[in-house]
Amino acid sequence: MVEPVRCGTGLFVNCDCIEGARRFLADASVDLVLTDPPYGIGGDRLDRHYNRDERHVVDGYVEVPTEAYGPFSSAWVAEAARVLRPGGALFVVSGYTHLYEVLGALRASPLVEVNHIVWKYPFGVFTRKKFVSSHYHVLYWARPGGTRTFNLESRYGIEERNENGRSLNYLDREDVWTIGREYKPGRAKNRNELPQALLEKIVQYTTNEGDLILDLFLGGGSSARAAIGLGRRFVGFEISPSIFAARVPELCRLEPGSRLASLRVPVTAPPTRRGRAWSEEEDLALVSSYARLRADGLGKGEAIERLAAEFGRGRFGIVKRLSRRE
Repeated sequence: MVEPVRCGTGLFVNCDCIEGARRFLADASVDLVLTDPPYGIGGDRLDRHYNRDERHVVDGYVEVPTEAYGPFSSAWVAEAARVLRPGGALFVVSGYTHLYEVLGALRASPLVEVNHIVWKYPFGVFTRKKFVSSHYHVLYWARPGGTRTFNLESRYGIEERNENGRSLNYLDREDVWTIGREYKPGRAKNRNELPQALLEKIVQYTTNEGDLILDLFLGGGSSARAAIGLGRRFVGFEISPSIFAARVPELCRLEPGSRLASLRVPVTAPPTRRGRAWSEEEDLALVSSYARLRADGLGKGEAIERLAAEFGRGRFGIVKRLSRRE
C-alpha cells in the first residue's frame, strides 16, 4: 500500500477500500459514509451511456465483474457498517443493474433503512423501444443505537413558502430529487461523477461541521469537494493509481469551509401556532410522528425538538399534548 496523502482536513489513500478502511479507520469512527460504487456495467463503455467525448475522461477506471458484484457489495457494506458510529448514516448511489445485490448486502448488515430516494436527472439515454432511463437510486441507511443527525432546517425554514404557498422545506425533503448532471466540456473528468448539488444536500442534512465523512470509492473526488467545502473532515480510498494521481493534487488545494459562505441561509422563525387550540387531527399526527422518531432511535429530547419545529409549537406544548395521550 502506498503512503496516504494528508492535506488540510482530508486523508486520501490509493488502495482497495477494504484494506484501507481496516488500516486507517477505527470501529464507530465515521459520521457519514457517502459513496458511489462501481456500477458493474462495463466501465470502458460508460461513454456510450452518456454521449460523452472520451478524450477528456481520466483513464484507469476499475470495474467489478458481474459475477463478483454480490460478494463485492457484501464486503464493502460490512466494512461501512463497522466504521459507522451508532446513529451514523450511509448513502449509496446505485443504478438499477446491481441494485438487487446492493440491497441484499444492506439487508444482511446490521444497518437499518431510513429512505429510498430517487435521483431524477434530465436528459436520460435516448431509446426507441423502451422507456427512457433517467434516474438513479440513493439508498439512505443508518447504524442503529445512537442519535441520527438530521438538520431539519439546514436548507429551508419550516415556515418558508414558494409562490404557490407550498412549503419549501417539505418540497426539499420529498424523496424524489430532480438535480441535473454536471457537464464539463473540455475539462478532465471521471467516467461517472455525481453533481455537487446532490452531495451537498446530503451533507447539509445529515452531518455537522467537523464531522467525518468517508467515501470508499473516491473516483473524481466529488464527495471530497462537498465534504471539505462544507467544513467537514474527509477520508477517501481510490484503487486506481492513474485516477488517484490525476485527482488528489486538485483535492489537496481545497479550502476547508470554502462553500459555507455561499450556502442559502434558511429563514427560521419562532413557533407559529403557540397558544392555538389543538385539533384532533393534529393530536393524532403528533402521536404518530413521536412514535416514528423514537423508533428511528432518537432520544426523547431530540424527538420533541423535531416535533416542535414540525408542528410550529413550543416544547412545553408538545410535552403536554403527548402526556395527555399516554
